[in-house]
Amino acid sequence: MCAAVYALTRRFPREELYGLTNQLRRASISIPSNIAEGYGRGTREQYRYFTAIALGSYMELQTQLVIAGKLGFANSGELENVQGLASEVGRMLSATLSRLRAAPNPQTLNSNP
Repeated sequence: MCAAVYALTRRFPREELYGLTNQLRRASISIPSNIAEGYGRGTREQYRYFTAIALGSYMELQTQLVIAGKLGFANSGELENVQGLASEVGRMLSATLSRLRAAPNPQTLNSNP
């Protein structure tokens, strides 16, 4: 999804480089980065916390994509493609977060019950 966001924003107006282009790129990178950081911390609690942050970044990304569309920065086909990829990531994040919230809370992610 990050690669798709970068490809999409390459065609945005130059004056948006430090505006919406930057915001979209940062939000798209924040999602996998927070998942990795949470998992790397080794506890279910930290993984759950950082997955929730990733879900927030996903919501930012979706909002920014709507704004980009309203401003006419991308054609509808390109925008729909990225929105579809982002929606799939959002569904995966929501499912993961639900499982993490429902699961017993062992100290580490890799402990065997």
